[in-house]
Amino acid sequence: MTGGSRVVVIDNGGGLLKAGFGGDKDPIAVVPNCIAKSPGSNANSKKWLAADQLQAQDVDVTGMTLRRPIDRGYLINTEVQREVWERVLRSLLQVDPTNSSLLLVEPQFNPPGLQHATDELVFEEFGFNSLCVADAPSLVRLYEASRQPSLFHTQCSLVVDCGFSFTHASPVLQNFTLNYAVRRMDLGGKALTNYLKELVSYRSLNVMDETLLIDDAKEKLCFVSLDVPRDLRLASLSFKDNPFRCSYILPDGITYKKGFVKDLDEARRYCSLPVEGELDKKDGDSDTVKDRKKPELSQNEFALTNERFLVPEMLFHPIDLGMNQAGLAECIVRAAQACHPYIQPVLYQSIILTGGSTLFPRFAERL
Repeated sequence: MTGGSRVVVIDNGGGLLKAGFGGDKDPIAVVPNCIAKSPGSNANSKKWLAADQLQAQDVDVTGMTLRRPIDRGYLINTEVQREVWERVLRSLLQVDPTNSSLLLVEPQFNPPGLQHATDELVFEEFGFNSLCVADAPSLVRLYEASRQPSLFHTQCSLVVDCGFSFTHASPVLQNFTLNYAVRRMDLGGKALTNYLKELVSYRSLNVMDETLLIDDAKEKLCFVSLDVPRDLRLASLSFKDNPFRCSYILPDGITYKKGFVKDLDEARRYCSLPVEGELDKKDGDSDTVKDRKKPELSQNEFALTNERFLVPEMLFHPIDLGMNQAGLAECIVRAAQACHPYIQPVLYQSIILTGGSTLFPRFAERL
């Protein structure tokens, strides 16, 4: 930092931490909010990798032990959080906290005890000059209003935040979140990653310890289905006729240390499917046993078919995971109905999507 006090902005998410400076269009750092250690390290070793170090091309993330500062959406481990912030502030932002102010995005309904622990971390550990705490929905609505001037006239929006631990539907009126109308689903990106790990481990390889790799596969390959029954029939077809089948290569630790999609063109074949319509070939009954035989896979790859759209489908039907909760659409309706009838039509007309799980292809169209 070269002179003058600057405002550091930190969106302290459960999965990813976004950090930058006030007034900038985009964050400077988008890094994992965790520390990790390779399985071959000594149990007493202090060599933990933090934040952007996990994204380095020469780092093999296979079987890494993870420690996250945030659990179920709330900051519970300030020691781990201090290490992550130290790496982000000193190495990535290259800022001196003692000459800076901090704008921190806080989870909704944060308990007072956790707020006090955060204050101690900000002022006693890092020595920031001042702290401003804001909730995500009001900031998201303010940012979208700056990009879309028409939102200034409506004065209210419904922010749908599909985060790492939770999914919130939050009505915002004049940049203030209406807390009494907020509705929450205890389902987020972490649960989807765990579900994908279980599916892959049951059907092909044991990947229960490969959280970072499966998270990467989920982000690159999963999408939201607009016609689930049709896509399930397509996914049951043979290898050549299956538009969803694709392979993900696991790192071998020698040739490559990061997982990647084997064939991107193959993974995007589903994009050519019509939005609605029946199949020309219903069930593939004419396929012979030989045609339906699964192709051989190497020991360091696994194939995905219907998992690609069944995993995001949990956001719309949590009951399939055994969770007795409303789906995302019903959650949005309940949040809107908790508000005054005069603003309900406006809320439905100005829904703002945010959070990593809303980046699935076709998410907005399905919603």
